[in-house]
Amino acid sequence: MKEVLLYEKLGDKKVKCNLCAHHCKINPGKQGICKVRENIDGTLYTKVYGRTIARHIDPIEKKPLYHFYPGSSAFSIGTPGCNFHCDFCQNCEISQVVNEQILEMGHSATPEEIAESALQSGCKSIAYTYTEPTIFFEYSYDIARLAHKKGIKNVYVSNGFMTAEMLDMIEPYLDAINIDLKAFKDETYRKLMGGRLEPVLNSLRKVAKTDIWLEVTSLIIPGVNDSPHELHEMAHFVADELGTDVPWHISRFFPGYKMNDVPPTPMSTLLKAKQAGVEAGLNYIYLGNVPSASDQNTYCPRCNALLIERMGYNILSYNIENGQCPECRTKIAIVD
Repeated sequence: MKEVLLYEKLGDKKVKCNLCAHHCKINPGKQGICKVRENIDGTLYTKVYGRTIARHIDPIEKKPLYHFYPGSSAFSIGTPGCNFHCDFCQNCEISQVVNEQILEMGHSATPEEIAESALQSGCKSIAYTYTEPTIFFEYSYDIARLAHKKGIKNVYVSNGFMTAEMLDMIEPYLDAINIDLKAFKDETYRKLMGGRLEPVLNSLRKVAKTDIWLEVTSLIIPGVNDSPHELHEMAHFVADELGTDVPWHISRFFPGYKMNDVPPTPMSTLLKAKQAGVEAGLNYIYLGNVPSASDQNTYCPRCNALLIERMGYNILSYNIENGQCPECRTKIAIVD
């Protein structure tokens, strides 16, 4: 175990964790909400430093990041645990730690080994994903600094429930992030995720003011966040407060974990969400978990020329020249 960053000692051997917006106050011998940070005799330790429970080479599009080095590969890692407890979690086997055995799963790897493995694999970036990177911040932070020295980019796939202090600390080493905007009601965040909406919105606003490349994903769930009003609010938040060039990924829900009784999202609902994005002025809107390949393509926001043609996570054609549309010379919001 390793002593964590971003915490304070309160006296009587109690500590306060300042890594995520829960700001857990933890008594000796107890853990935070994430289950992977433990107060041992007045010192807060992370129990997942150097332990990868998932490690794969993925297309960057799988994160999803469609405008950050399209077609490149990301060396993707995750550790056990999460600071959310989403009823619809897609990686519940590794994110929802319910016993110590889960913490013992996976493989040990130093930051140096991860950075070197990414380099040897030819990946453009390291993605901290599968589970919430906030809860293994110390590990990702040490890897990220080494990765930059080797010319490798760093990517977070996050629920956005981190503190401003954490974002400030990782900012010099973080090149891109996809943040989930899971709903636009605080009640939904509290009931289904064990979090709150406003800290996520604050993280999104803060990242949008930095040089970190930002994309946003919203999983649309029937009966949860699919009302026309809420879709309108989400779309306008992205457009008005983050920017019309921020890509919005609208993802289709399928039954799983504690929500097996909820049907898949109808295509008609996803199209309504897309239309809300169009009406809000968003330039790049994508539908995920759907059969239509055209919904993953990138088009010029001015002349509608096909710029990037995708089939699943694969790029079939790439038609951007010097960051511009080859037809009308409109500047395209992309990092390539």
